[in-house]
Amino acid sequence: MIVGIGTDVVDVDRFGLSLERTPALLAKLFTPAESELPLRSLAARFAAKEALAKALQAPPGMAWHDAEVVREISGRPRFEIRGTVLEVATALCVRHVHLSLTHDAGIASAYVVLEG
Repeated sequence: MIVGIGTDVVDVDRFGLSLERTPALLAKLFTPAESELPLRSLAARFAAKEALAKALQAPPGMAWHDAEVVREISGRPRFEIRGTVLEVATALCVRHVHLSLTHDAGIASAYVVLEG
């Protein structure tokens, strides 16, 4: 059963300007491991976190670091969720989080499907 769906699109250059204008955003939005990635990957991960929040019905108080995008050995992206995000997902009876990322032509996007 589908519990939630979320999608988000990020302009990579605009996102880069935001990070330049407000350097503290990098540490606020991303874990240390995520922070080391190139800009287009950061933009895709930001889109993923936004898409996840939408799929979870955007509850207040969720912490950005509680949803970390990691890569499996195959290269496939997936979420590691914990803390505030795990609490909301558990309350919604989420059993699996599906994630798709892409970045091309200056745009990064993410699609999230929550399965119960």
